[in-house]
Amino acid sequence: MDRAYKLLPLLSELELDAILVTDRKNVLYFSGFSGSNGYLLITKTQKILVTDFRYTVQSKMQSPEFHIAEIKDFKIEEVLKAESRVGFENKTISYSEYCLFSDKIKNMVAVDFALAEIRSIKDHKEIENISYAAQISDKAFSHMLDFIHVGMTEYEVAFELEMHLRSLGASALSFESIIASGENGAMPHARPGSRRLTNGDLVVMDFGCVYNGYCSDMTRTIAIGDISQQKLDVYNTVLKVQKECLAMAKPGAKCCDIHNHSFNELDSIYKGCYGHGLGHGVGLEIHELPNLNPRSDYILEKGNIITVEPGVYIDGLCGVRIEDLVLITDNGCEILSNSAKELIKIQ
Repeated sequence: MDRAYKLLPLLSELELDAILVTDRKNVLYFSGFSGSNGYLLITKTQKILVTDFRYTVQSKMQSPEFHIAEIKDFKIEEVLKAESRVGFENKTISYSEYCLFSDKIKNMVAVDFALAEIRSIKDHKEIENISYAAQISDKAFSHMLDFIHVGMTEYEVAFELEMHLRSLGASALSFESIIASGENGAMPHARPGSRRLTNGDLVVMDFGCVYNGYCSDMTRTIAIGDISQQKLDVYNTVLKVQKECLAMAKPGAKCCDIHNHSFNELDSIYKGCYGHGLGHGVGLEIHELPNLNPRSDYILEKGNIITVEPGVYIDGLCGVRIEDLVLITDNGCEILSNSAKELIKIQ
């Protein structure tokens, strides 16, 4: 899909003669080209996709609106003037790539954040793909509720979950699944291990999948048998705050304000037990703009897709995180993760 037209206003706004796109996800987003080697050069009059011989046929099929050039023959300095100002992706370009291009382009201007902002507003097709990825995750979670039992290891839970995601049509995982039981739940990014599920555990399940290149992300925390009142209180508090933050997620809301609400509420009860941002954007990558953290002045807009995932992590006891994938709509938000959030008990 050709979205290169979205870059044209930047040329005028930043007084650029061209934009150089080297990040693989941005090349895919702006041109539709999914090969592993290539870059884009966008000027006011030209759209050039530069790749190697392995991908010339593929690039013509995926990016028909682009002029296709082979790397071995393409001389970027012949397209640009010596004094040209060229935007480049400062956060993702490698040092070797930067040296290669800066040897030929004398005036390179960082534009990484501007490209990330463009991608933060999802179009109809992107929303369809992310929504479907979320549906796959919901179906996989439902399957796991019938599969999980006392005595299983975290490894075994993760393996079954990941295989089932693929059986439902996922092409990959959005990230390595987090299955954290009992005291392991106090680690927000715990990796599945050999610990066995035991009665009285809370189990944090954070996972997602990729469909047509787009990611999903959700977290549910479930109970194994009866849990203590202390753990139930933690769960209910996190759920209450998560619902409050969802109500705040609408066009015009400032991301830091929503995060700060979650932090103030949780830290007032569980001091020092909530130390990460409330959420992040999701799309071709699992972490995109906008970020919901105390430093983010980003104002939510229609078309943003974000996560809302407060958590409490008590060392030596448990962790609770509840996460929904959310589309910002005209007047509020649509929750794309439809799995139940009231505490589920596995007997």
